[in-house]
Order: sequence, then C-alpha cells, then structure tokens
Amino acid sequence: MTTRPDWDVFCKVIDNFGDIGVCWRLARQLANEYAASVRLWVDDLDSFRLLCPQRDPALSIECVQGVEVRRWESLFTAVTPARVVLESFACRIPENFVDRMAQLSPPPLWINLDYLSAEAWVSGCHLLPSPHAHLPLVKYFFFPGFTTDTGGLLRERDLRTRRRCFAASTDLQNDWWRALGSAAPRAGTLLVSLFAYENTAIGDLLHAWEVSGRPVCCLAPCSRTLPAIAAYAGRALAAGDRLQRGALEIRILPFVEQLRYDSLLWLCDLNFVRGEDSFVRAQWAARPLVWQIYPQQEAAHLIKLDAFLARYCAMLPQATAVVLCEFWQAWNAGRVETAQWQQLAASLPLLHEHALRWEARLAAQDDLVKQLVRFSASRL
Repeated sequence: MTTRPDWDVFCKVIDNFGDIGVCWRLARQLANEYAASVRLWVDDLDSFRLLCPQRDPALSIECVQGVEVRRWESLFTAVTPARVVLESFACRIPENFVDRMAQLSPPPLWINLDYLSAEAWVSGCHLLPSPHAHLPLVKYFFFPGFTTDTGGLLRERDLRTRRRCFAASTDLQNDWWRALGSAAPRAGTLLVSLFAYENTAIGDLLHAWEVSGRPVCCLAPCSRTLPAIAAYAGRALAAGDRLQRGALEIRILPFVEQLRYDSLLWLCDLNFVRGEDSFVRAQWAARPLVWQIYPQQEAAHLIKLDAFLARYCAMLPQATAVVLCEFWQAWNAGRVETAQWQQLAASLPLLHEHALRWEARLAAQDDLVKQLVRFSASRL
C-alpha cells in the first residue's frame, strides 16, 4: 500500500487458532464490508495458512481477500502506523511502532481488543481509556460481549442469511457432503461435530455414543482431539478415516477452513467447540453446543465458564439448565458419565429451541466490527 492504511491489526498466535481466527475474520470484515485498507500483522504465518490455504507462508507481504497480510518480524519493519491500531488480546505491539504512533499528529486511535467474557465486570471496563506512561498516546480497551453495553460479537452482515439458505437447501447440504468426499448419514442419526482441546473426557463421550440408543455420527476435524480418538479406536487415525463401533460412527475430517466450518456447524445437531472463535460461531449457528473453555492457571477459566452459563441458561427451564450446566462442567473437568450424556441427549429438542432464541437475541445488538468502526469514527 502506498497510502496510510485505515487499520493495523496485530496478532500473535500462541498455541491455538483462536486468536488468529478472530483477527482474520475481523480484518476481512473491515475490508469487505467497510472498504477499509487493512494490514494484518501475524507472527506465525504457517499456522495462519491452515485457516487461509491460499496464503503463501513464504511471502512476508501478500494481499489476501482484500487484506494486506504481513509477517510480524522480531526486528519490526519501519512503516507509518495506520489511522487505527488494533492490538489483539494484549499482544504488545513493538515499541518502535508505538514510538512512531506518538510522532504522528494526530496520533492513531489505539485499541486493545480483549478476550470475550460474560463476567459482570466487562461492561464497566468496555471503552475505558488508558494513557501511556510516557508518550502522548491513549489506549482504549474494547471488550466483546453478550449485552448491549459491551462491544458485541463478530458477525458478518450476510451470516444469518447464508445460514438460513443452507438450512433450507438440500442441494447446498448435499454439495457440502460431496466436497467432503462422503455421504450424509442415514436419516435419524444424531450428527455431532467435535472440536476441542486435549480432554480426558473424550473417551468417556465416545463410549457413551457407542452404547447410545440412537445412531451417532461424529464429525471430528483434525485437531488436538485426534490422539484421544485414536486411543479410543486402538489405532492411528488420519483425515479421511472412518470408524464404526456400536451405535457410533466417527469420521475424521481434514482441518476445516473458516468458510466451510460455519457450514459444518449449521449441519450438525450438536456442536462441541473450544476457545473463542468456534464458540462464537456455534452460537450464530443457532444449534445446541458444548463449550470447552481455554484452561487457565488456578482454574480461573471456570469462573468465566460459570458466568456464561448463568447468562445462557437464564431463560431455560430449571431442569434443563441443570442438565446443561452439569454436562458443560463435567466436560471441562475431563470426566463425563454416560448418564450425563443421556440426560443431555434427551434435552436436545428444548436446547435447539433455546439456541434459536439466544441467537436472535444476540443478533439484536450491533456486531463487533460495526461497533469498532463507529467508535473509531467518533474518535478520529
């Protein structure tokens, strides 16, 4: 780019795809829906390529889907900061870049996009300013969230329309299965997607499905679940492999890029998801879900899990809320009993209705990118 960009988005890939998943969606939406010029700085382009296969990790600079993707080098290149600088998840942008920000008049709007949480304190911290200790710069904290006094959730303008079209079209669903090189399971099968971190409960869950009274087809994208599934199978597994045991059929999928992952969620009756990006997409899928939150030291993540459950279950019948909470907590604790799965399975019709109501409620608030754009316009 020869002119000063509108947005610089900085992302560090830690040990999963959640951070870059969020940043890649955000950058694409800024470029495609708001005609913004966006530079996305990523420190691990090899991992990024799994989310965006057309990306060439050998290139330090490449324009992909309207976004200028750049390698975040340890010796940071000298560039003019954009009008808005977004630091994702406190990734600490380079000091020499911050110095250049301070030299500009007016300086860029500096935003730290924080992690998603349903905790009550989030709304009080959303949009709080934090002046730099030594430079004439102010950083604003921007919190995604589930209420109108937070920054909302990532949602493209056409997402809900695409979901409804997919759900209503047998042809689109059949095309999805054909692209996978597979056929849809027989009618009456419970279709489940399984995307998780390492979890000792995976074997328990697969056994519960094996002895289920209803056939279960588990679609498992290649991820950190694969060793546990292979241990259950008693053999090595790879993308394209299938295993039939009792009522359970397991299909190992290749790593699913973002645009196709939404369709997987829309297709399934129940989605097991992890972290932040797939967690949010599962809510937009308007299907029952089970969330594995990213583990933190001293079990701090369980506070966040319970905070979301309190919001999510508020409109559920008490008995159903108890079943859902106990299953989520057991899943995150690494131990699931067959009886807990049976109770959850029996609750799926009610949970499906609830997921539709929850999604409609979330859609009534402005999405994250729309709020970011509006906030930046008010400060520039």
